[in-house]
Amino acid sequence: MASYTPQKSDKFTFGLWTVGNPGIDPFGVAVRTPVTPVERVRKLGDLGAYGVNLHDNDLVPFGATAHERDRIVKEFQQALKDSGMVCAMATTNLFTHPVFKDGAFTSNDPKIRAFALQKVMNAIDLGVELGAPIFVFWGGREGAEVDASKDPVAAARRFRDALNFLSEYVLSQKYGLKFALEAKPNEPRGDIYLPTTGAMLGFIATLDHPEMVGVNPEFAHETMAGLNFYHAVAQALEAGKLFHIDLNGQKPGRYDQDFRFGQEDYKQNFFLVKLLEDHKYDGPKHFDAHPLRTSDPEDVWEFAKGCMRTYLIFKEKAAQYNADKEIQAILKELNAGDKNLDPILSSKFTPQNAQTLRDIAFHADDLAAQPLPYENLDQLVFDLLLGVR
Repeated sequence: MASYTPQKSDKFTFGLWTVGNPGIDPFGVAVRTPVTPVERVRKLGDLGAYGVNLHDNDLVPFGATAHERDRIVKEFQQALKDSGMVCAMATTNLFTHPVFKDGAFTSNDPKIRAFALQKVMNAIDLGVELGAPIFVFWGGREGAEVDASKDPVAAARRFRDALNFLSEYVLSQKYGLKFALEAKPNEPRGDIYLPTTGAMLGFIATLDHPEMVGVNPEFAHETMAGLNFYHAVAQALEAGKLFHIDLNGQKPGRYDQDFRFGQEDYKQNFFLVKLLEDHKYDGPKHFDAHPLRTSDPEDVWEFAKGCMRTYLIFKEKAAQYNADKEIQAILKELNAGDKNLDPILSSKFTPQNAQTLRDIAFHADDLAAQPLPYENLDQLVFDLLLGVR
């Protein structure tokens, strides 16, 4: 029996807000006593996690004095050191306080936009002080319920202006920080701007410093809209823009459930893990998930262990898939290629290549008759995942 004990080298991380969630939801108050950030770090370190992620106010309360901030940060740094943990990612809370009820970077009010920039600069300083190499932007309130309230073209420009400003700030400070944009199709706003990973990738190309900006796709966010997260991550990987990733569980068409990783859709999660492993993604694997409201304090840590264990099980299954002779034989046949056409199809246009293609007599009926044993292949995957192969 394989050991599914996480190692620091697995780079598993948790947000302070995940294991620290007291079970609040829109219909109920807290069911668990809050655990301090230092306690969360120490416990996660004992479980084999690599690091933690945080919003600014997960650690430093909103409105804290400079003295309070420095004391809290010093204690937290010591906890990281004692636990052999890192701060793998930082971000800013631009959605909880009422000042951001109608957005931060996209607000119609210039004072609110300026305050948001100030808050983010302070959060970037905090993240760098803690050693975070990645800074994530999730536009939690960047959207609208009333289309008459905002010009979405102006909103896009404001968002771009903010990221350009903050990119220049990071460069001026010589921080070496990278940004990762996180998309979500809806919730908590009726409609959120830049709702998908694909939209974020298109937006990045319009920035002044696209080289320092990538994406942080989240399983629940794409899945809740009925999209295929596996494909979104593949697009980000192919573009060289997968800077960070959020792993959790989600049923399509629901609110943002943030279930334990692997709790829903085993096949989708299997192919996701296989994608990350096959393409040697080396960034943090962040479990942006919440324990169930029904969990008691001890069950919270079972939730954390379960996220990591599930990833390692899927990683083992991916290795089995890659070594399965029958599966690989089918894939080899499907991807046999053509020694004459492959050089043309993989190269840039030339008049000679175009003429070569024009001169070939293709037989569409013969091509259509070639077998595609996808039913068999899919069943083999099913058998492998359920342990009967």
